[in-house]
Amino acid sequence: MYSNHGNIVAARQLFDSCSFLDQISWNSMISGYLKCGLIDEARALFDAMPLTDAVSWSTMIAGYAQHDRFMETLELFSEMQVGHIKPDETTLVSVISACARLSALEQGKWVHAYIKKNDFVINVFLGTTLIDMYMKCGTLETAMEVFNGMKHRGTSTWNAVILGLAMNGHVKESFEKFEEMKRCGVPPNEITFVGVLGACRHAGLVDEGRQHFNTMQQVHGILPNIKHYGCMVDLLGRAGLLREAEELLESMPMTPDVAIWGALLGACKKHGAIDVGERVGKKLVELEPHHDGFHVLLANIYASKGKWDDVMELRGTMRQRGVMKIPGCSMIESDGVIHEFLAGDRTHPYIEKIDKMLEEMARRLKLEGYQPDTTDVAYDIEEEEKEITLYRHSEKLAIAFGLISTLPPAPIRIMKNLRVCGDCHDAAKIISRAFQREIILRDRQRFHHFRQGLCSCTDFW
Repeated sequence: MYSNHGNIVAARQLFDSCSFLDQISWNSMISGYLKCGLIDEARALFDAMPLTDAVSWSTMIAGYAQHDRFMETLELFSEMQVGHIKPDETTLVSVISACARLSALEQGKWVHAYIKKNDFVINVFLGTTLIDMYMKCGTLETAMEVFNGMKHRGTSTWNAVILGLAMNGHVKESFEKFEEMKRCGVPPNEITFVGVLGACRHAGLVDEGRQHFNTMQQVHGILPNIKHYGCMVDLLGRAGLLREAEELLESMPMTPDVAIWGALLGACKKHGAIDVGERVGKKLVELEPHHDGFHVLLANIYASKGKWDDVMELRGTMRQRGVMKIPGCSMIESDGVIHEFLAGDRTHPYIEKIDKMLEEMARRLKLEGYQPDTTDVAYDIEEEEKEITLYRHSEKLAIAFGLISTLPPAPIRIMKNLRVCGDCHDAAKIISRAFQREIILRDRQRFHHFRQGLCSCTDFW
């Protein structure tokens, strides 16, 4: 009761005052800490338990997953397996979700195999989570196998397929599943239309986007929320319809959030709309003075026009406010282990082998006629120095590691915390052809499947 009402101090005082604590008392206290976001305190109590049971492990693993501590989720699940404690459905869903967020396909496959081996029923909840995991790892065929094998599918199941296909660049198939969903008598909901509008956004289908946006309320009685408006503003902005995007933004029945303003700012940067971009950028910096992304976008807009005084002034403002740019981080799984790379990273134990592969990548890229795209390097430095900076982006480090740690025909799977830059996107296309390797890169917005010099996004992202 105390922890449900956020009074975790009173809950702990009561816990400490008890002369006899049974298993339920310990589990309740751990759950209380997790509900209040005190993850480390929950783990300390978990480690101090005289005896843990399946509920203790499930509670702690679910807590890690719910608070985006995905590495700890998988580590604790491994410990659970060592202790021969059988997980329940809730635990498995948490672990699969962590695999999805980390693009840890091999571990996700292991959990799926465990489910089959132990005769778990793949119900709507478990099946939908598996589909989401495979989609977020870029393994569409297996995701569809799970979908097709399910006896019962909920709206969430269809949504996972529609969103997953769209995110992986299979826009036509995403629309087909949307139509099939309606034919099967499953009513779409708000999340369904986020997926459908997202498909339009990823492919630049402006007319289709307008049509689906209008039919939401007219046909299905679903009032568009801020996410649907965000999809439309992003769709229009990416297509260069900046005036229409801004008019839609200003006509919204709710106050636009910073994500929508950010989408418009990104579109301004993409299409070189300096005046609108500067106005929107200044507004965003005022609304979110500690958001690094908006400062960087505005700085890039200034840099693209050679306004270095404005760039330096903005960076000075960032220093005064203590705004730190989030470093690009790329993750790749190898032999069940997640490897992380930051831009310019030299801490990996295989860094010498990675450096040699980077040199080989640079050699083959030049043979293919590759020219580094330094337009996104927003610093007033020499071109040669910009090129060196680009060659050590986190994506390229992860690709180099993938080339030395995995064998064909297995694809190289990478997840990045930020949007992939234009230069790394161009380089990955050429590398996929030069090394005859498929590269699957998931950035903050979507998937990029690089095969034989082409990308599934058709260079629209």
